[in-house]
Amino acid sequence: MTTRVEIDHRKGADRHPEKAHRPDNPIQRKPAWIRVKAPTHPIYHETRALMREHKLVTVCEEAACPNIGECWSQRHATMMIMGETCTRACSFCNVATGIPKALDADEPRRVGEAVAALGLKHVVVTSVDRDDLADGGAEHFARTIRAIRAAAPGTTIEILTPDFLRKEGALEVVVEARPDVFNHNLETVPALYPTIRPGARYYHSLRLLDRVKQLDPSIFTKSGLMVGLGEKRIEVLQVMDDLRSADVDFLTIGQYLQPTVKHAAVDRFVPPDEFEDYAKAARGKGFLLVSATPLTRSSYHADRDFAALRDARAARLARA
Repeated sequence: MTTRVEIDHRKGADRHPEKAHRPDNPIQRKPAWIRVKAPTHPIYHETRALMREHKLVTVCEEAACPNIGECWSQRHATMMIMGETCTRACSFCNVATGIPKALDADEPRRVGEAVAALGLKHVVVTSVDRDDLADGGAEHFARTIRAIRAAAPGTTIEILTPDFLRKEGALEVVVEARPDVFNHNLETVPALYPTIRPGARYYHSLRLLDRVKQLDPSIFTKSGLMVGLGEKRIEVLQVMDDLRSADVDFLTIGQYLQPTVKHAAVDRFVPPDEFEDYAKAARGKGFLLVSATPLTRSSYHADRDFAALRDARAARLARA
């Protein structure tokens, strides 16, 4: 038996006051292929307790990820640094919007300690957008990477960053800290940016990913898309071509799920066979690794995928 996982712990106008004026978009019933089991495993509760003990925020909870039960039961949690309040109000995102608090200087140390306590081989660190900061939080990312290296030297580090729009020199600070994977999600096709991701710029995000490879070709780059928002197949294929032009290594594609009635409506639920088609097309375009399923999310199975990514690069170099 399956059920809908309910983990949104801050609902209604208090969480999304900037969306309160929007008309309601009724939430459609999900098809069987994207329903998941409620979390019951004891390790899920241990992981949750550890996050509370170290006073850490996770995107797993804040973004209401449907995979939280599976991931936390394997001690995999995606840390969200720089607070739980974002300076942007993307219409797809469940993270709260508002005026963030000042940065917590002790947070990098606590993240490092949590990673060590969980015994993670691979960790994903993301953040809210911090347009209020002069560097967009770049130095905080760098400090967190260094703290994880100090506390858990054997752990590989994947970061999922904001776009650092109009933050000159910010990207260079993060790249200099040398994460193993640099992820920045394009989220959707360019035509939908004005309604889905209005605070961002598609071509800036592309240039960000391209610049990472220019600065340090050894860093794996990664990006993700949501489908089911009204995009056309030809638009998705064009985004793939754009990402390959930026030498992006890894592409994730997942189904958009509407967090609340005030968020963008689901245009349609994309069936599994279409995801398989997207994956086949992406592999044909030269990505080292592709994950395309209804429940795929940026950090889903990230540890396993990193090992596959490393092996795929080694195999490609051996053929060269």
